[in-house]
Formats: sequence, structure tokens, C-alpha cells
Amino acid sequence: MQGTRARARSRTHWGFPAFFAGLGAYHLLTLGMTALRSGHASADPFELPDVGPMLLLAFLPSLVLGLGPVIASCRWGDGPHADFGWVPNLRDVKVGLACGGLALLTGYLLNLLLLGVYGVGRVADGPLGGLAEGVDAGDTVWLVPAAVIVVAVTPLAEEVLLRGALWGALEHHRLPPWVIIVLTAVVFAYLHGEPSRTIALLGQGLAIGVARWRTGRVGAAFVAHAANNFPPALSLFTGS
Repeated sequence: MQGTRARARSRTHWGFPAFFAGLGAYHLLTLGMTALRSGHASADPFELPDVGPMLLLAFLPSLVLGLGPVIASCRWGDGPHADFGWVPNLRDVKVGLACGGLALLTGYLLNLLLLGVYGVGRVADGPLGGLAEGVDAGDTVWLVPAAVIVVAVTPLAEEVLLRGALWGALEHHRLPPWVIIVLTAVVFAYLHGEPSRTIALLGQGLAIGVARWRTGRVGAAFVAHAANNFPPALSLFTGS
């Protein structure tokens, strides 16, 4: 395990440029999509003829997060499989599911605490339930690929960026593991852009980071993140 982590440190000197490239692409795409929506005649950005495809388009900025790290790994590293360990093995699944359950419990308890402190009106629900409100009954077929993106694709992109490129860059500079877990959790909470849920997201990010630390692989963090996203994916179908 130590030898693997030492080799990872030597491979990820390009981690910071890859991380900022992925983050930059995310923000540029978000700004571009916001500008396009603001220019639409309707006040409601989802009030469009093809609401189903627009539902999937809403996830596009998150999907590009992992693009920079993957390109950097292919160009300067040994490839994503070797550099990140992004394909889960059996141990990744076991550790990931345990940490994903911990992330769900942590988020639930912290959200309850925030509700008690600030009240229902000050703590927003997760964003996914409202995302599907504009989808008609005949367009619910689009919710299935959207749920797959929420459970599998978006977590993989985020984990390659955070617990792949950023984690490897911080490891390259020999920061203590607990510092890396905290820093990546802070960026995880920031990426979601939900100020009222920042504390809960930070707690969930810490739990997911433990999966990466325990195994030394992104695959375990991906499984933990996917497990954490499963209930929100179900909210796409309930609208709650």
C-alpha cells in the first residue's frame, strides 16, 4: 500500500493543473449555460419544448469536472486506471458502501441539526427534487438516464477531480492524510453550491474521503459517493 501511494505521489505532479483545468471548464460551461438561459423568452428556464433533453443538459457542467484530470493522466501520467484506480475492486465496494452509508447518516443528522437551529424556511431541500418538476408524465423516460447520471456519472467525474487529481497533488506535496481529507471535503461542499447545506455536505465529503484514504483508490470514493447519491436520485421520480 505504501509503495502504491509513493508511486502515486511521483505521478501526480500534474495534479494541480489538472484540477484547475477541470474546475475552470465547469465554471465556464456553467456561465455559458446561464447566459443562454437568461436570453430565453420564458422566465422559467425549463419551460422549453424539449424539457427532457434540457433536464439532462442541466448535469453537463458537472460531467466536465473530470475531463481535465483524465486528459492530464493520459498525457503525462500512466492513464486513469493506474493513476486513480477508478474502477472499483471488491475491497473498494465494501469500503465504499460502508463510507457511503456513513455519509448518508452524517448528512441526515447534520441536516436535522440545521433544521432545528434555522428552521425549515432557512434550510433548502436538495436540488434534484425540484429539477424534475417541469417534466410531464409523457417525458418521465428522461428521468431514468438522469438518475443514472446522478448515481454513477457525476460521482465519478467529481471523484476523479477531487480524490484523484486534487488528492494526488496534495499527496505529492506530502500533506498529512487528515489535511487532505478535510481540504477535499471543503472543495466538495463548495462545488455543490448549496450554502444552507454546506455543513452537511462537508460532513458527507469527509466520510467519502475516508473511503479514498482507507484504500488509496478513487474507486472506493466513487462507490461511497454513488451510495450517497442514491436517495437524491430517487427524489427525481418523487419530486421531493
